[in-house]
Amino acid sequence: MSSAQGVAALPRGARLAAPELAPEAVLGRIGRENFPVALRWLPRALRSDLIAIYGVARLIDEAGDAAHGDRLALLDEVETDLRAAFAGAARHPLLRRLTPVAAAHDLRPDPFVRLVEANRFDQRAPDLASWDALRDYCRLSAEPVGELVLRVFDQASDANLRDSAAVCTALQVLEHCQDVAEDARAGRCYLPGDDRAGFGVGAEDLVAAPASEGLRRCMALQVERSRALLAHGDALCARLRGFARPVVAGYAAGGWATADALERAAFDPNQRAVRPRRSAMLRHALRLMVGGRA
Repeated sequence: MSSAQGVAALPRGARLAAPELAPEAVLGRIGRENFPVALRWLPRALRSDLIAIYGVARLIDEAGDAAHGDRLALLDEVETDLRAAFAGAARHPLLRRLTPVAAAHDLRPDPFVRLVEANRFDQRAPDLASWDALRDYCRLSAEPVGELVLRVFDQASDANLRDSAAVCTALQVLEHCQDVAEDARAGRCYLPGDDRAGFGVGAEDLVAAPASEGLRRCMALQVERSRALLAHGDALCARLRGFARPVVAGYAAGGWATADALERAAFDPNQRAVRPRRSAMLRHALRLMVGGRA
């Protein structure tokens, strides 16, 4: 029996014990993101809370991206266990870790459920038609993370949520720009379809290395849009108090540094992996901390 067949044959509820969803496997991605998940110098309790939220977000993504067998069924089980976490009855260790964090910060299931819904959407081989469609997707896949971070810091005002949504959308778009070929091989495309058509980008261009002129021009447009969204981080960081400011500045700085890296690569994500420089992340984070323009 293959690994996929074995997981698919598991009784309902047992899929959560799959090796790829073990806490150590899920949390192993810390440090390999475009932004610091929880800065090491934060107070231990606060850092632990942020990592607990990150762990649930990663668990949901791993269920949608890496799990064997029927991922839609697994995502249903994740959502069921997620909702149970808010009643103190979760089975998965990462969801059990969420229970006290949710109680301490008055978190609600909805942001996490939106992340689950984004991963359900991913199973349908998405090919987004327009920038507006990509923004709608980011309302599920990206905005909830920023909302949860702000709620941990008790700074989820309407203005902060609005600007955080813009920053998180930019981070998601830039990640898609880095992963164009990987997404295409998985049967997904998050570059707006009307932009691809306008620049003459075909399916073969998404995986070709070096990237075609049309793909690079399409990428440049997405980076330009992302920078406009990242600019909302200036006002957001200026309003934030205490440890919230450096944490959010770190997130936004990762986006700015990734945009810089894509531009430095001539907007070609296919020739080699495009990764932000730590020096650029630090420079942007310091600017956001003290104020100033990009």
